[in-house]
Amino acid sequence: MKLFKRHNNVLPGFGITLGFTIFYLSVIVLIPLSALVFRTMGLTWGEFISTVTAPRVMASYKVTFGAALIAALINAVFGVLVAWVLVRYKFPGRKIVDALVDLPFALPTAVAGITLATIYSSNGWVGRYLEPLGIKIAFTPLGITLAMTFIGLPFVVRTVQPVIEEIEVELEEAAVCLGANRWQTLTRVIFPMLFPSILTGFALSFARGVGEYGSIIFIAGNMPMVSEITPLLIITKLEQFDYRGATAIACVMLLISFLMLLVVNLLQKWSRRYAD
Repeated sequence: MKLFKRHNNVLPGFGITLGFTIFYLSVIVLIPLSALVFRTMGLTWGEFISTVTAPRVMASYKVTFGAALIAALINAVFGVLVAWVLVRYKFPGRKIVDALVDLPFALPTAVAGITLATIYSSNGWVGRYLEPLGIKIAFTPLGITLAMTFIGLPFVVRTVQPVIEEIEVELEEAAVCLGANRWQTLTRVIFPMLFPSILTGFALSFARGVGEYGSIIFIAGNMPMVSEITPLLIITKLEQFDYRGATAIACVMLLISFLMLLVVNLLQKWSRRYAD
């Protein structure tokens, strides 16, 4: 009994491609991550706990993961609306708007951070009107959330957009003919098909926000216990030659990110069964 079926493929055989895949993933992913873990193992368990649970570190976790979660939720809502408009409606300048969605991909993160800080500072184009109302964005956690929303929007739009393109309008028309109103059509016909892709976009947006550095440091203010993100704290420890402390905090972020992605993948699996 043959374990693997032979197929006529353009690429080389299974052994060559599998070997290259394992080698490539090891060099790019596994070896760097294992080096991070081994470096952290130089700490005792007590030192590790005291390092990753220090008050300043805990405050940075709250800011980083909290802002990333809020930004991902915002993108999960408005990113779907943007994707829907780009697919279902024809209007002048549609291609320009579609290209602007990819701007956070191409724009250097430092440029994005400086731009956001300039616009939303107390004397910026928008900040000068919001601050008299008691709304301060720049150099606050709200500014961090805004920056994460900016860089995470394309992940949701580009993930949901192909799925919307595959949804046939006839399905909506059939639902209407069967007596469904707009809300029922949205929740029982369209949303189940979009839900797995929305979760994927949400996970990508969340992961991007957690790991973001360049666009945030310019608008965050970087005040310890207030607006200091965890990646900046890791950089600070590296500058202080505290390599073990930096790798310990990095391991915690890595573990939390893996757990979040695991939860999202389980939800995606459940949503696909629900959609079927």
